[in-house]
Amino acid sequence: MSIIERIYNPEEHYWRNVATRTILVVLTTFLIVWFLPRNEGKQFAYEVGEPWRYGTVIAKYDFPIYKTDEALSKEKDSLLKEFQPYYTYDHRTESKNITRFKQDFAKELPGMPTMYKDIIVDRLHRLYQAGIMETQNYNLLAKADTAGLIRVVFGKNAESIVINCIYSTMSAYEHIINDGALATEKGELQRLNLNNYIEANLIYDKERTETAMDDLLSGVSPASGMVMSGQKIISVGDMVTEYNYRVLTSLEKEMERRSATKSQMTNNFIGNILYVFILVLAFTYYLGLFRRDYFSKPRSITMLYAFLTIFPIMVSLMMKHNYFNFSVYILPFALIPIFVRVFMDSRTAFFTHVITVLICSAAVRYQYEFIVMQLVSGLVAIYSLREMSSRSQVFKTAVLVFFSMSVTYLAIKLMQSGDDFSLDTSIYYHFLINAILVLLAYPLMYLVEKAFGFISVITLIELSNTNKGLLRNLSEVAPGTFQHSITVGNLASEIANKVGANSTLVRTGALYHDIGKMVNPAFFTENQQGGVNPHDNLTDKESARIIIEHVANGVKIAEEAGLPVTIVDFIRTHHGRNVTKYFYVKYQNEHPDEIVDKELFTYPGPNPYTPEQAILMMADTCEAASHSLSEYSEENIANLVDKLIEQQVADGCFKECRITFYDIAIAKQVLVERLKAIYHTRIQYPTRKKE
Repeated sequence: MSIIERIYNPEEHYWRNVATRTILVVLTTFLIVWFLPRNEGKQFAYEVGEPWRYGTVIAKYDFPIYKTDEALSKEKDSLLKEFQPYYTYDHRTESKNITRFKQDFAKELPGMPTMYKDIIVDRLHRLYQAGIMETQNYNLLAKADTAGLIRVVFGKNAESIVINCIYSTMSAYEHIINDGALATEKGELQRLNLNNYIEANLIYDKERTETAMDDLLSGVSPASGMVMSGQKIISVGDMVTEYNYRVLTSLEKEMERRSATKSQMTNNFIGNILYVFILVLAFTYYLGLFRRDYFSKPRSITMLYAFLTIFPIMVSLMMKHNYFNFSVYILPFALIPIFVRVFMDSRTAFFTHVITVLICSAAVRYQYEFIVMQLVSGLVAIYSLREMSSRSQVFKTAVLVFFSMSVTYLAIKLMQSGDDFSLDTSIYYHFLINAILVLLAYPLMYLVEKAFGFISVITLIELSNTNKGLLRNLSEVAPGTFQHSITVGNLASEIANKVGANSTLVRTGALYHDIGKMVNPAFFTENQQGGVNPHDNLTDKESARIIIEHVANGVKIAEEAGLPVTIVDFIRTHHGRNVTKYFYVKYQNEHPDEIVDKELFTYPGPNPYTPEQAILMMADTCEAASHSLSEYSEENIANLVDKLIEQQVADGCFKECRITFYDIAIAKQVLVERLKAIYHTRIQYPTRKKE
């Protein structure tokens, strides 16, 4: 069965196509809906000082007017200024340390009269009675307010004490050292290390303090008024005031709180499924109606639906978690149309971009603004970057994307502005990040190629470099074949330009189509420089086998070198299922009574199945046969080209590719004109007749 039958036979592949498309639609819808934000309530875009652009808003239920975070914070701070933290008085600390002091100095005080012992004990008693706390805690409280109060718990009672009436461990030591009654013995006092007997007896009560603080703050009401059911909140055209802004914000909070109910969650989930399913289904129908050939290429479908899924998931995650406080405008949506345009076509690129943006809009707040800006940036990307063949093209596209988003945002804000126009310039930093990320299209191109099996213009240009790799080896091992390949590449590229095919692809394929001749270069006439022809010592079957093997050898060499599958296919198809007619006819003439097995003289194929492969076959055949002409006149060249291509058409070489008779006619015309230029055909000058 031919390739065209395998791809487009509706009877054989109907159910498989239906199953494939159903799985794609269901899986894509499931993944997107799973990540979409839920229970967000309806969101509006509004700012203080701007007119209300939506319809009149009527309260459907009673809800409180919540205070702003700033107002709540100020109110709480005001209460906390008067708050008294709790400390527990530990009476055991005094007796423990004074007893230890008496024991340590039971006999005498070194260098001091005995009477000072009672004075020191008295001063320690006074300090402990006043209260001592840790120096660090004391400094924090004193720094806030020296006249502040703390609550000291004595058993079951609590008493408020002014902070500057108590001591820290450090100030207690300084107080006893500087005591007037002990001033004459200050030097000896310092040697006693009295700080060893000074310990905090006011212990911070964390649990009681936090409980009291929570009770105090719980009394702060988060609301400062009520909106009654049926009350008008704002009408279209009204200016958004500070009060309206607070009411609208409260409405959104209430809607979000109410949406957490089970029925609301179910409705939200069903709505997301229907919305995403309709858009994904529309995208699938577009491919089925206008780009049916993509369904025959699993990697093409994988890339398209991957873009359709990845970007909505990224937007949903950003909206849910608000990573680094960035907006969704840093995401380079322009990469979608860029990659699809480079590897497929403009229409599919635009349609893929539109569907992706519409799906993503379900997760964002400012839907109108988001959709318009992303559509404009996508169109700019498609128009500015048709082929990614140089880094400068990507840079220009990034600049144009940044400029288009900036201007579109300004235009939207001007349309929405009131009397006092204000522009959030910080959003332009997000546009700049977006443009920088668009520059990643150049390095990401390699990953997309490897992941989905495509081949870009950049790769084709790299493969066309004749100074390295297989092409350099070909020029050294088989110079005649190398020159033939270059000529065929130029001919095929010219034809492709005329008929709208991929000229870079066909030229690169032409450069590699005969690399299999490196195995036995002397067996091909273009490499025989007037020497002995090795075919003279072989039978026709052996000669045909060696000639035919250059296709298999070329495929093997190309695969070992890691050439893309698209280029390898040019090697497989450049002779199609044609016959090595020279040896086939010669063998028939020498064996007229024998039934000849034609397969022994037939190339393995397959026949070309893309227009580029068909163009290469025509250019290759005509260029090779043109060397056999005895005279390079326009008539001879035209007859040769017409005869060879018509024979290929008659043999069915082009039945499996989408090439028209018009394209074939253009190819003939180009081949004739180019071959005439190559062989410098001139008009024949008349000779003078004898009288």
